[in-house]
Amino acid sequence: MSSSTVQRTSGTDETLYRPGRWLALAVLVLAVLLVAVDATVLGLATPFLSEDLKPTGTQLLWIGDVYSFVIAGLLVSMGSLGDRIGRKKLLLTGAVAFGAVSVLNAYATTPEMMILARALLGVAGATLMPSTLALIRNIFHDPRERSLAIGVWGAMASAGAAVGPVVGGFLLEHFWWGSVFLINLPVMAVLVLVGIKLLPESKNPVAGPWDLISVALSLIGMVGVVYAIKEAATHGVGWEAVAAALIGAAGLYGFVRRQLVLPSPLLDMRLFRHRGFSGAVLADLLTILGLSGLVFFLSQFLQLVQERPPLEAGLAELPAAIGAVATGLIAGRFARRYSVRSVVAAGLGAVGLALAVLTVIGRSTGYPLLGAALLVVGIGAGFSFTVTADVILSSVPKEQAGAASAVSETAYELGAALGIAMLGSIVTGVYRDFAAPAGAPADVVSAARESLGGAVEAATELPAQQGAALIGAAQDAFVDGLRLASGIGAAVLLATAVAAWFLLRGQKLADGVEHP
Repeated sequence: MSSSTVQRTSGTDETLYRPGRWLALAVLVLAVLLVAVDATVLGLATPFLSEDLKPTGTQLLWIGDVYSFVIAGLLVSMGSLGDRIGRKKLLLTGAVAFGAVSVLNAYATTPEMMILARALLGVAGATLMPSTLALIRNIFHDPRERSLAIGVWGAMASAGAAVGPVVGGFLLEHFWWGSVFLINLPVMAVLVLVGIKLLPESKNPVAGPWDLISVALSLIGMVGVVYAIKEAATHGVGWEAVAAALIGAAGLYGFVRRQLVLPSPLLDMRLFRHRGFSGAVLADLLTILGLSGLVFFLSQFLQLVQERPPLEAGLAELPAAIGAVATGLIAGRFARRYSVRSVVAAGLGAVGLALAVLTVIGRSTGYPLLGAALLVVGIGAGFSFTVTADVILSSVPKEQAGAASAVSETAYELGAALGIAMLGSIVTGVYRDFAAPAGAPADVVSAARESLGGAVEAATELPAQQGAALIGAAQDAFVDGLRLASGIGAAVLLATAVAAWFLLRGQKLADGVEHP
């Protein structure tokens, strides 16, 4: 857009081409950075957190995924709340809460306290992501500009994924593990202080009241279903998993039924009649499911198997973010030049093939293979996520942008929770069966089988040769689990690429300027 266009003075053009829209976008992506950094630093901090808090393997998984559980359960409700009370108001309130709860995470003293702190962080995080995408939908009325804005939004999420491990690695080498959460505070402060002045307020003028029964049903349904899958993957199908699944299914059924009869529903179920909308949401969910469990354990592989320092491990993960940033900025242009389905399907296929390559990794695998696979993962994800986010926002009226954004983010967070629960449980299940060296005390072996970090610490209680044998056996088992999870993730991604090709048939990104 030329400078002359930005400076148009007619009332209509000022509304369409808001002069401060790019500065407003800069503030919004700070919120994305906040959430992305927090999600990635935890993986690097896990070995240090394990040593200090001594969580069990199950508690460690809860620390990793309770944040996503809570966000998945609340995103639709928070997106709808933003439509009602104002997206700017919800975003800034959530940012303050996110910063405050980050302090609680940093100073947690027990595994239980850490799980609670992560859950509260999920409540605050649920207010941020839908608000940012909904505000983009309402600030940028030119579809081509909006595609670029969404690309910047997605690129900043990827940049946050890159900045998190590098900054986190630096902090972990110089301070205690809790410092990785305190980096949220300066970002939150800038977001709030600048956002108050730059962000325009927007809401749905005819949204109706916020239905608390729907909020409760959504939370119960999401958490129940995800918890059931987690329990079944970890401990097999028992009464606890079945009960949670039934409660969750009942909650979701009640939520859907209630939305169909409410005059002002939290989520307009008619959105799912749009094939492009449903296809984009499904693609996001399955893609993140295939990726997240792998990403959660990759930082542990780099540190505890290949024994890289935290900063080096963070830098080793950079190629994925670089690829996603580069492709996110051009994804909209490619989707218009070729087609939405070809860009999304090709991106997903590339990620699937990269994960398939990781099924051959071993303890001594050189970095060129790892780095190349991560770069391809980033390139594919950058194309896919940017275009699907654009499709989801373009499929709905701008008054419903908050609810639509929340559906998109719910798919993302639900996929993350399911991925960590399912693929993480596969890694953990394979790991726990490793053969301990002969003569190792039962209590030491039991502690070593809780987590790879626990094995490294437990080995210090054994003679040097026996301790090295214990660590070697534990590392081999961890890599076996990681290879299996990579293979399953690859299969999920390749199947999703095929599904996207059919579901997104005929889908196009908008071209003409939309009048508000």
